[in-house]
Amino acid sequence: MRAVAAGVVGLTLVVSAAAAHAGDKVTVDSLLAQRAKAVGVMPSNAGPGLVLAVTDGISGLEQLYMCFVAETPDSTAIVTQYCKPVH
Repeated sequence: MRAVAAGVVGLTLVVSAAAAHAGDKVTVDSLLAQRAKAVGVMPSNAGPGLVLAVTDGISGLEQLYMCFVAETPDSTAIVTQYCKPVH
């Protein structure tokens, strides 16, 4: 059972990373699949904000993203409202 769960998690990460590269919506999950690191947090009216840094494996340059998340008392998960690159 653990092997199946590990396989599902691995497949989810691969699919999330592929979606991020295909130009789909950037989410906290897709950035974490690219080995993003949380480098900051901030409260806001849009919901909690996360600053995530993704390091390019070839150039070594870091790209920062600002992401906002939301949850409700009835929700089963905290979801990404939106993520935008910081320029």
